[in-house]
Amino acid sequence: MKNFDGWLPTSAKEVAALGWDAVDVILVSGDAYIDHPSFGIAVIARLLEAEGFRVAVIPQPNWQDDLRDFKKLGAPRLFFGVSAGAMDSMMNHYTAAKRLRSDDAYTPSSKAGRRPDRAATIYSRILKQLYPHTPVVLGGIEASLRRLTHYDYWDDALRPSILVDSGADIVAYGMGEVSIVKIAKALRNGFNTNLLHQLPQVAFLADKAYVERLEAAKNDHFWGRFLRLNSYEECRADKRKFAENFTRIETESNLLHPSHTLVEPIGADRLSGDNQYVVVTSPHPVMTSEQLDRAFDLPYKRAPHPRYDGKGDIPAWEMIRNSITSHRGCFGGCSFCTISAHQGKFITSRSEASILREVQHVVSMPYFKGYISDLGGPSANMYSLGGKDITLCEKCRRPSCLTPKPCPNLDRNHDRLLNLYALAKNVKKFDTPIKKIFIGSGIRYDLFGRNADSGSNSGAEYLREVILNHTSGRLKVAPEHTEDHVLRLMRKPAWAEFEKLNADFRKICENQGLKTQLIPYFVSSHPGCTEHDMQQLAQKTRRLKLHTEQVQDLTPTPMTLASVMFYTGEDPYTGEKLYVARTTEEKRRQKGWFFR
Repeated sequence: MKNFDGWLPTSAKEVAALGWDAVDVILVSGDAYIDHPSFGIAVIARLLEAEGFRVAVIPQPNWQDDLRDFKKLGAPRLFFGVSAGAMDSMMNHYTAAKRLRSDDAYTPSSKAGRRPDRAATIYSRILKQLYPHTPVVLGGIEASLRRLTHYDYWDDALRPSILVDSGADIVAYGMGEVSIVKIAKALRNGFNTNLLHQLPQVAFLADKAYVERLEAAKNDHFWGRFLRLNSYEECRADKRKFAENFTRIETESNLLHPSHTLVEPIGADRLSGDNQYVVVTSPHPVMTSEQLDRAFDLPYKRAPHPRYDGKGDIPAWEMIRNSITSHRGCFGGCSFCTISAHQGKFITSRSEASILREVQHVVSMPYFKGYISDLGGPSANMYSLGGKDITLCEKCRRPSCLTPKPCPNLDRNHDRLLNLYALAKNVKKFDTPIKKIFIGSGIRYDLFGRNADSGSNSGAEYLREVILNHTSGRLKVAPEHTEDHVLRLMRKPAWAEFEKLNADFRKICENQGLKTQLIPYFVSSHPGCTEHDMQQLAQKTRRLKLHTEQVQDLTPTPMTLASVMFYTGEDPYTGEKLYVARTTEEKRRQKGWFFR
């Protein structure tokens, strides 16, 4: 008999065992249900539970049969929350060469085919077909980065907002901890679209009359400023219109206090014939440490649901089950990365107390063998970092605090992170010591420079600490390329920065008698990168005798600068024409230089 105590229900039998006569919110996910704070559905479910809502989860429903998985719990009292999963379903299914993958790390036994292409859209359509009067709220990275007109690499075309194709009522974009609770409370007394549309950090479809009222109220204390984007049809007809939209959206999203309501015309509604508009309200303020602590301090089981017992390992959980997330956001602004677009540019760090509580929880788990697999975030060493003078950050419009050169206002002191590592190493429970804490997250080596005002060289101390105490003999970093004109387009530091890292790394290893390896990662076929550039990369890495093991062919993902450059063949900010490797043969030749 399986023990479901403390788990959120996934079946009618589990709901009945709890004595519930109804479910308030049903969350539908493309991933297996893993109750761990690294998985968005678990976080959203536990937050809603903490607010007193009755929450159930339908993981990886079958969309190809009689739809019994979607029907088994009936309609929730408030809404369905839909996510494709922890990663975009198209990225999950296809390689950069558009070949179908044979496995899925978020499924028991890595079994492929347990979610559809464009999962968020398919799930939403089915739910609106079965329960037309029940609100559907889209969230997660797939919906978030498709909230407006976007380039879709798999179609090689522009697609409209996911709201158009999915039929969903609203998108909670970005990280949803704050939004989802507000949405649930707004729907508690009935489906009132006016209440939903007044919430921050949501996107929805509206008619012409609504947008006219919105524009007329542009100086209102709630609506703030109004920014009309080029329409979907204009973007399809003129690539530069699409590029112009991107620069506006990215600039707005990188402000500390964004205040524009974005409006994008989308053409006529098929039923009414009236014009439609995608409306995107401005985001919530950057989360506080207290808010982030609360999300991580909830009673997670830190394991897959018992329904998966005996069905094989889930690789994504095996990889992160002993990992700890220390912070949220990334100010690197890499052109091919979705982190800042989804999580935001400004860092929110958990308190040391919250992190240490989670470390102690991990240490007490029966599967813990003495090793923390990671203590970090999107970039491991951005914990607690940010602007020294916040008033300067309030005026800043840069997409990256690190390129083309590190911002002089950026505090790069690693002392607080070094102290956190020291505290975490000493945690124990039931006499189970921590043998080692690995740093598995990416490290930004362009943060190692001295702080100009304090003269602190904590970056060098941090590098030494990581090499000596937090690697398994291989330190992985991501210079991404060697040629500076390509690195500039990638928004990555100059190659000279990596050469300095390599020299410092070798010096530390030689002094300590270590055989630790520095493993760099590279990207081929980025816009602006030619076959000659890849030839130069191969030659330069060989001269440094680097252990080069991986080069990844770029996959342009929605709402990234790289995807816009790939589609338009231009830098949207400068209009510079760029070479783009588009064909399979061009991509193969670029990647081939890496293996000669």
